Amino acid sequence: MGASVFLRRFMLIAAAVGTIAAQSRAAESQSTPGVSDTHIKIGQTIAYSGPASSFATIGRTQAAYYRMVNDAGGVNGRKIEFITLDDGYSPPKTVEQTRRLVERDQVFGIFGSLGTPTNASVQRYLNERKVPQMFLFTGTSRFRDPQHYPWTIGGDLSFVSETRGFAKFILTEKPDAKIAVLYQNDDYGKDHLNTLKAALGDKAKTMIVAEASYEVTDPTVDSQVVGLKASGADTLLDIALPKFAAQAIRKVAEVDWHPLHIVPYPASSIPLVMQPAGLDHSVGVVTAEFLKEPGDPAWQNDPEVRAYLGFMKNYNPGVDPNDWSNVIAYYMASAVVEALKSCGAEVSRERLLDRVSHMEEVAVPMLIPGITLNTTPTDYHAIKQMRLKRFDGARWVPLGGIISE
Repeated sequence: MGASVFLRRFMLIAAAVGTIAAQSRAAESQSTPGVSDTHIKIGQTIAYSGPASSFATIGRTQAAYYRMVNDAGGVNGRKIEFITLDDGYSPPKTVEQTRRLVERDQVFGIFGSLGTPTNASVQRYLNERKVPQMFLFTGTSRFRDPQHYPWTIGGDLSFVSETRGFAKFILTEKPDAKIAVLYQNDDYGKDHLNTLKAALGDKAKTMIVAEASYEVTDPTVDSQVVGLKASGADTLLDIALPKFAAQAIRKVAEVDWHPLHIVPYPASSIPLVMQPAGLDHSVGVVTAEFLKEPGDPAWQNDPEVRAYLGFMKNYNPGVDPNDWSNVIAYYMASAVVEALKSCGAEVSRERLLDRVSHMEEVAVPMLIPGITLNTTPTDYHAIKQMRLKRFDGARWVPLGGIISE
């Protein structure tokens, strides 16, 4: 066989193989909703209106982050098409908007949706259809249950881990504490309350002296705070959204109550909670953290913080970079992009599930050094580490080093 004949045959075979591979990629793109050769379409619902609208900045910051990623070439050559819809923090609206995203817009998955009751309202629907519901803005344990909901996973510190850390802190700081608990009347509040009782063990019956709940539709929590003070408690676990946490901090000051005041990380934003409550009233409040605080002088030369501040200046101007909601939005969008990148060229829902359920010491921008994402197919608690911090009237000051649940 002449060299020229062999070369022609080789080129024909190579072309055929390339055509088959291209057809295979095209077939996969067509069989996977939201994925084409050039784009990955993802969806989200969030409260742009309603009682949790202070979190609307999360959706806008994530949209800005994906624009930045697209300007840099996208994810393995594919641009992210991000559809973010308002659900008003209302579960019926979440159902309506999620069905639109899945059935009409044909998104690849739901990423970064906000809220415990809202995400819970569509959890079964998405899992039955094997649609990824991932990197959610809620630390509730029901979104870390691979046995019943393998397609659902949160991406932030779990509330169970956080409250165990609070319980240890209380037992160390005030072993004879009289604890009052203000909690949102849903899985968000009950996860914290039930975990606190479990972590305190037999001491819970004597240490927890009062409980009061509120609904997200309530105008204020003033009456609850007054009632909790009357219990004689010297410690307050304040499991609230930013609006209600700010009200509680202010009311605690107004009634001249001086408890050890603890709030969960979703209610730790200085612009959304401490400033509305009054910076002077917020002195001494304790919370948990797993992300770097941009306004903390300790991070002023940190490359990740500098990159975050540069992103905010160029892609999200006019928004407070020190608002914790923007920090976690940036972190979570980074996690989504890293997960999509890990799929490689062949993007499918099944491959994404495999990658997200096998994370091992995955580092994502803005995580405090020593904290990484770790999952297994039987453990969806991606982050179990944290650090406690106390507000000094101007900024958060760390209390010790990294702790684990």
